[in-house]
Amino acid sequence: MAETIFALASAPGRAGIAVYRISGPEAEQTLQVLTRSPTPAPRSAVRAMVYDPEKDDQIDDGIAIWFPAPKSFTGEDVVELHLHGGAAIRKRILEILTSQPRLRLSEPGEFTRRAVLAGKIDLTAAEGMIDLIDAETEAQRRQALRQSQGALGEIYDGWRQILLSSLAHLEAFIDFPDEDLSIEEEAIWLPIAKVVEELSEHLDDNGRGERLREGLRISILGPPNAGKSSLLNWLVKRDAAIVSETAGTTRDVIEVHLDVVGYPVVFLDTAGIRKAASEIESIGIARSFDQAQTSDLKIVMVAANETEMFSTVEQLIDQDTIVVINKIDLRDTEVIDIADKCLSAGAIIFEVSISEKVGLKGLLDGIAAAVDRRVNTGSSPAISRARHREALNECAEALNRSQNEPLLELRVEDLRAAMRALGKITGAVDIEEVLDAVFQDFCIGK
Repeated sequence: MAETIFALASAPGRAGIAVYRISGPEAEQTLQVLTRSPTPAPRSAVRAMVYDPEKDDQIDDGIAIWFPAPKSFTGEDVVELHLHGGAAIRKRILEILTSQPRLRLSEPGEFTRRAVLAGKIDLTAAEGMIDLIDAETEAQRRQALRQSQGALGEIYDGWRQILLSSLAHLEAFIDFPDEDLSIEEEAIWLPIAKVVEELSEHLDDNGRGERLREGLRISILGPPNAGKSSLLNWLVKRDAAIVSETAGTTRDVIEVHLDVVGYPVVFLDTAGIRKAASEIESIGIARSFDQAQTSDLKIVMVAANETEMFSTVEQLIDQDTIVVINKIDLRDTEVIDIADKCLSAGAIIFEVSISEKVGLKGLLDGIAAAVDRRVNTGSSPAISRARHREALNECAEALNRSQNEPLLELRVEDLRAAMRALGKITGAVDIEEVLDAVFQDFCIGK
């Protein structure tokens, strides 16, 4: 018999309402003991006085909801108590629940894990739930909601069902070679080829879903005194970085998280790129180049009155670069040559003056458009985790092998491998290790 678990399902701390969740075979009896009342009607919120069963002491006046199995989140008997969110009440309720026989505090993610094992949701939906809790921007919320509602799992399960049907027909050819079967072998491979095509398109997404979930990384690069820290401070509307006329002020990478038109973006202010004057500055410059290599997008800045410094950063310019020519109010040379070099490399250019607030609206619009092109997943569910991509690549490799194997028996075995890879994503196989990995980051009570 499964153990009965409980947890505070709402955030800790002072609040108007605190939600306690109990799931398992002892849930109903625990409700009766704590409320000293008969079990209420299923899925109805009823007023409930909550007592300490060991003392003649009322703890709170709240709401109780009873979800009998199997029509509950976990598929088990579930009770929710909605009580006042004071610290004293919370401490007392948790002490009472801990003292009850055959009850224990849940582990992180254990409620959702039980929902997966009961077939209420698949693993992708469970991961969508934790992403929904962690979502900080509108685009993250939309992606997580689609996944938590099973949109991603439906795609993978649909492919798996096609492979399963094809596998059954192919095994019939192996087991009954002399029978006059009603379908030609060539016809069986047509839906498999369709899965291969759709899977290839799904994988060829430039990592949009992962970028959206984790945040697009944009490094701000350039020579000293180009205005990198000033730009960062303007973007985040606060003094996140020190601004000084002294070259080499920024020695380390400064990270700032920002919501850009609903997308999560991590801006990184880096050390000015020049010939280093000290060992510490040299380390900072090396880190600047490292960020240039690993960032999803680069903002390369140069001052209009020091265009000769462009040579120090010219090697960084490519199609993933926004070039910002700052201090146009101090321009003493033409920047046509710089513009030509940037355009030929596929970069886009903006001329601004951060101090005079000139051209900044256009620059922000340009950054937003560049972020949207790299992160917007459209209406289709996108791959959001490295675990999914690894399994999908494994599936694609197995399907490609199956189309090239000379022996039917080997082709069938590759189809089985492809199905197992898809099953790892949704939980359609016996994979305790995968469950452990998925739920290790969940909060207690979920």
